[in-house]
Amino acid sequence: MGTKTASLKLVQIHRNEGQPREHFDEAELTELADSINEHGLLQPIVVRKREQGGYEIVAGERRFRAHEIAGKITIDARIITGNDGEAIDDAAAFEKAMVENINRADMLPLEEAKGFKKLIDMQGPDVELKDATQTVAKKVSKTVQYINARLALLGLRAEVASAVNLGHIGTQAAVQIAALTKDNQKGIFEKWKKGDLTDNQLVHIAYAMRKQEKAATQTSMVAVDEMTPDQKAEHTKETTKTKTALDEIERLCGLLDGIAKMDAQHLSKLLAGEVGQRLEQLDRAAKHLEKARFQVRQAVAHAAASSIIVSAEAEAPNLVAEAEALMAANVEPEAAVDASADGQDSEGATVPQAADEPEMADGGEPTETAA
Repeated sequence: MGTKTASLKLVQIHRNEGQPREHFDEAELTELADSINEHGLLQPIVVRKREQGGYEIVAGERRFRAHEIAGKITIDARIITGNDGEAIDDAAAFEKAMVENINRADMLPLEEAKGFKKLIDMQGPDVELKDATQTVAKKVSKTVQYINARLALLGLRAEVASAVNLGHIGTQAAVQIAALTKDNQKGIFEKWKKGDLTDNQLVHIAYAMRKQEKAATQTSMVAVDEMTPDQKAEHTKETTKTKTALDEIERLCGLLDGIAKMDAQHLSKLLAGEVGQRLEQLDRAAKHLEKARFQVRQAVAHAAASSIIVSAEAEAPNLVAEAEALMAANVEPEAAVDASADGQDSEGATVPQAADEPEMADGGEPTETAA
């Protein structure tokens, strides 16, 4: 692929109607125009020749629009051509546009998702989805996990997708919501609109709803009012045992509070020869407590999910199911969903995500470290 740099008149340049970015913030464009007026253009735009004359933007439409706002007549551009010196085709132009835009903070999650889907489709119908995804991941310097997470967003209802693009719902929560039926997506979205749920809670409740959707199709799941007398007796026994264990924690809290209030020097004398051993004992207890706390938190999420879920037996969108299958087969899901707004995933790739989102374990389940 050839390239040369030239100063082109803005009137010679045409916007690319098929480019992956759909949203441009007017305030940010004005800020960029002010910066260009003061400091000049730091990076040329990329264009390709058009058969009907002039040039078409491949990458850099924000800079082009900012030049228009700034009242500029010309703009520095890199003109790319094929190896034969002819104009590059639509597929190559779109690929370069995605590579240019994907690492910019202002590209919306659903814009990325649509762009990745288009790049995958460009691989041809004979290419396996797994192979096409890996090829695209390499081209745009992202992980397969990242692309699968974005593809999952294509299964969102329109109102949820809009909230994700506006930054109100984080991408990790959105991935979990996208795995639900459309009716259940509406249910959790209506609950979220009331302002009762943080993004972290959305992750856990949506995951719980998905598990309940799947469980509804399993004959092993029996409602209490449908149990046999023996099953009810066993259920009552298990309930009593669980509540008794949790009640016992209150007594332990009092004991631990007493130790916490003791003078450290005096405690050292009392535990002479056993200090290290006793610390290990408390460390083990702390780990068990954290695991139990996580499970109860998940139980809270399931209780909330049960109050929202409306169509447990319906199937989730096919695209999401395919993405989930790929994620389970190829990756550790904690890398599949994003770690921070334009932060880094476990393989060093730049990935956007809400800051308070928990990590995910195998199969997309929230981990024990989730807040």
